[in-house]
Amino acid sequence: MPPPAAGGGGGGGGGAQQQREQTGFGLSGIIRMVVFWYFVSKFFSPKKPTDPSVLMSNLFQKGESMDMWVYLSEHERFYDFGNDGMLVWHETDIPYAVWGPQSTRTLSLKYQPSESLKQNGSLYAHVFFARSGYPLDPKDPEYQPLAAFGRTHSVVAYFPKSKADKRRHLLGTSEGLGEGQNISEATEIDNNDGPVEWLPYWKPNVTINLVDDFTRYPRNSVPPNIVPYLNVEPHSGNYYPTIFFNEFWLLRDKLVAINETVVELSLHLEVGLISMTKWQLFLQIDNSFQIQRGYGSMLEGEADELKRVFLEGNPYLLVITTVVSLLHSVFDALAFKNDIQFWNKNKSMEGLSAKSVVVSFISQLIVFLYLLDNDTSWMILASSGVGCCIEFWKIGRAMIIEVYWSGSIPMLRFRDRESYAGNKTKEYDDLAMKYLSYVLFFLAACSSVYSLMYERHKSWYSWILSSLTSCVYMFGFIMMCPQLFINYKLKSVAHLPWRQMTYKFLNTIIDDLFAFVIKMPTLHRLSVFRDDVIFLIYLYQWWIYPVDKSRVNEFGFGGEDNRVGDSRGEVATSAIEDVKKKN
Repeated sequence: MPPPAAGGGGGGGGGAQQQREQTGFGLSGIIRMVVFWYFVSKFFSPKKPTDPSVLMSNLFQKGESMDMWVYLSEHERFYDFGNDGMLVWHETDIPYAVWGPQSTRTLSLKYQPSESLKQNGSLYAHVFFARSGYPLDPKDPEYQPLAAFGRTHSVVAYFPKSKADKRRHLLGTSEGLGEGQNISEATEIDNNDGPVEWLPYWKPNVTINLVDDFTRYPRNSVPPNIVPYLNVEPHSGNYYPTIFFNEFWLLRDKLVAINETVVELSLHLEVGLISMTKWQLFLQIDNSFQIQRGYGSMLEGEADELKRVFLEGNPYLLVITTVVSLLHSVFDALAFKNDIQFWNKNKSMEGLSAKSVVVSFISQLIVFLYLLDNDTSWMILASSGVGCCIEFWKIGRAMIIEVYWSGSIPMLRFRDRESYAGNKTKEYDDLAMKYLSYVLFFLAACSSVYSLMYERHKSWYSWILSSLTSCVYMFGFIMMCPQLFINYKLKSVAHLPWRQMTYKFLNTIIDDLFAFVIKMPTLHRLSVFRDDVIFLIYLYQWWIYPVDKSRVNEFGFGGEDNRVGDSRGEVATSAIEDVKKKN
């Protein structure tokens, strides 16, 4: 079996929100890598020596006419230049480094794969160029080594066979299975101990780019990103024009699987120029993708999703989405900052729902465990884990956490603060959570039963996690309702962190825009608009309830303190005036 060729990744899972976050991180990572490469090349590139004898230059001149031959062979090395059966394309008089329609040629053909190719074989495209009028075959008496050059490229990509789907129908029935799938396939368990099987895929497009490069490189200091592509002639020390097989826009879903049923394969060939800047940009972006996949910050297949945004997206819509994504990140950071500040300075739980804080932590923990069970990128796991820790810290600000020992096992005890338990807030919070929990448990039970009957899961643990996550995802807005009820009963909203909520409301508006311009599940689109309803109710309460001067604010101070201070000031002022009159 041939060694696996380099290729893109497979499909990545996850919800629409997670996909947007990963996409946003991928774009910012690309920008950082390109900027870093630019400054490194500017400040740390070796200085060009003044002696021309130690510099290598292009063997071909600008505008020089060339001929091209393309052979298809199942052997990686090619010497049979007289075999017309393998010659699939021949072009003459292609001007080198001349931008115009005469430098671009295309050809579409049909290829009948051999039996060896169907049996996990290989196929290579051997591309050769020579000065017009010069022979290509080294055996020809008129052959000139400085006049001909070539490069080999694999037309077949290899990818590991998809792992067996470990999910199964837990009830053992055939309902809910995918089309054409039986129970044995659904319950198949992947054996990770065996060797990895690689499958061949046909590349329907082969783009041959000649790099417009006449740079005089120092012979011992060629930039490392160019070295693998530079074809140096050993005797003269100069280099041939660089041949670059451009697969940047070749997405994996465009590849065709090769098997015994394939009779004919389509192949589109194209030859043209590419500028030095564009070539370097493609190399740098691909390198950035590989680095991010190595660090775990990008899942397999997400590079194709990023490219698809540029290929299929409206350019104006793409610019708007980029700007809005940056604003979304800024508002997220500001909301996070103000949320931390509010709970760090808060001295009273009067008017705030402590149970909502606890439930928010439980929801974050469920989402974190679900992401961990589904092999999510560590970058998303880290973000979710930090959020989970912050929610637990907020419980410590909303309640009193005590550590006690049950035998040799440390346990946690949660106790309400006096400012929360000693007034009507706790009563209203308990009442609201009581009735809302009935609704939530009913919806959660219905959703879990439906998932158990019609969907497949890896295990009962996965079913529990996915059911709980679905409830958090679909019915999470219910957790915001107890605070609405407390505001209604107290007829006040002065205790709320309005600055943080303002940033969150702005993010909700941005999510509304994403809901219209980005493909996402219907449930997620509905979840975006449900948050709008909750925030609009908050705004309505803020408008109808006047400011209560007697209510303690988030810093532990109330308006009564100011009035007491003012009265004391008035007494002191009157005393001073009496002394002046007596004098």
